Amino acid sequence: MERPRILIVGGGFAGLECARRLERKLAPSEAEISLVTPYSYQLYLPLLPHVAAGVLTPQSVAVSLRRTLRRTHIVPGGAIGVDPASKVCVVRKITDEVIAQQYDVLVLTPGSITRSFDIPGLTDYARGMKTLAEAAYVRDHVIAQLDLASATLDQKERESRLQFVVVGGGYAGTETAACLQRLTTAAARRYPRLDARQIKWHLIDIAPKLMPELGDALGTAALEILRGRGIEVSLGVSVAEVTAETVKFTDGRVLPCRTLIWTAGVAASPLIGTLDAETVRGRLAVTAEMRVPQFEGMFALGDAAAVPDLAKGDGAVCPPTAQHSARQGRAVADNVIASLRNQPLEPYYHKDLGLVVDLGGKDAVSKPVGVELHGVPAQLVARGYHLMAMRTNAAKVRVGTNWLINATAGDDFVRIGFLSRQPARLRDFEYTDAYLTKDQVRAHAQSLLAKG
Repeated sequence: MERPRILIVGGGFAGLECARRLERKLAPSEAEISLVTPYSYQLYLPLLPHVAAGVLTPQSVAVSLRRTLRRTHIVPGGAIGVDPASKVCVVRKITDEVIAQQYDVLVLTPGSITRSFDIPGLTDYARGMKTLAEAAYVRDHVIAQLDLASATLDQKERESRLQFVVVGGGYAGTETAACLQRLTTAAARRYPRLDARQIKWHLIDIAPKLMPELGDALGTAALEILRGRGIEVSLGVSVAEVTAETVKFTDGRVLPCRTLIWTAGVAASPLIGTLDAETVRGRLAVTAEMRVPQFEGMFALGDAAAVPDLAKGDGAVCPPTAQHSARQGRAVADNVIASLRNQPLEPYYHKDLGLVVDLGGKDAVSKPVGVELHGVPAQLVARGYHLMAMRTNAAKVRVGTNWLINATAGDDFVRIGFLSRQPARLRDFEYTDAYLTKDQVRAHAQSLLAKG
């Protein structure tokens, strides 16, 4: 008999954990495993701010899939549509060739994209922090502003180049602002013509509290750390308009600014829109076992799925965090195996391990298993957690070594020239215009199947 074909879409935390567990628990004769992903690495997203700040090299947070997976077939491309009727996933390879991947069991972990709003100028002038390329670009861009500010004699230009705005008071935004502010503060000593007091960082968020998940005490501690460093934190405020040289806030302020970093949340992958399925705030509605109830042999998890949070109850769904995605990946693998062996499926239930927020240097706030920490103990917990969560020893050694080198030798503040002549837009790195409509998916699936 032909082996069942298991197709995993997405090589992030959920996809990698699912594939690893399937390889461990299924004999090669039991199933054929394939993974669709445009890159042959799992991005360790929580450490992207460290890449942007130059504390870590990009390779350090790119966990090799080929070092981790032994017999999973990796398809280099992105899923752009799914036709559940014919059990076909339409994939655009990195060469732009469109192919059909047939499956018996489909595991959807396509992740999320940066969530944006209809704000004038946002998509043209904002920079994101969702991909490895964006983190590398942001670092180049920030250092370029220091170089250009140092070279100009125009005070207005200098002021606009030395003002930086980060939008989003969650983990990504807070850590990005904290790490990049440390970068520019340290770099200012290498620029004799710049006054460090002219470099200003702003962190804004429409919410009334900074990182409310941490609780009042730790959230306030984080806020005090940021303000103590000179970062201006504005809550209850968002962006009204962005131009090439200014940012206007909803409270009426207009800042001369050429750097807006947008981290104001995520939205489910547009792949979900190619399915005729129920959604919850844009995420695919699934059962507690992470099955998509409308379609046979389909599971969904991670950022793109509204997985019931049984630990909280009352209709809550799991937040789109790396911690949940990794655990859901392992749980879905067990349920896929159970479905192949005609065994009962188990609901996903988790116990919260806590939260860690690395603010760079000795500054951090953490809440492991409910214990509130800040300062050096919190930093040790945060970095220990990240090392533990990385899936290869090579990645752990690279990250640990980079941390040590940066702590002892500092940074050289070097630009690599990434997109130096072409300013990047918010969506240039996420290919959100690549997806098919529902009708196009069916037509492509039938056409590709006919070609054989």
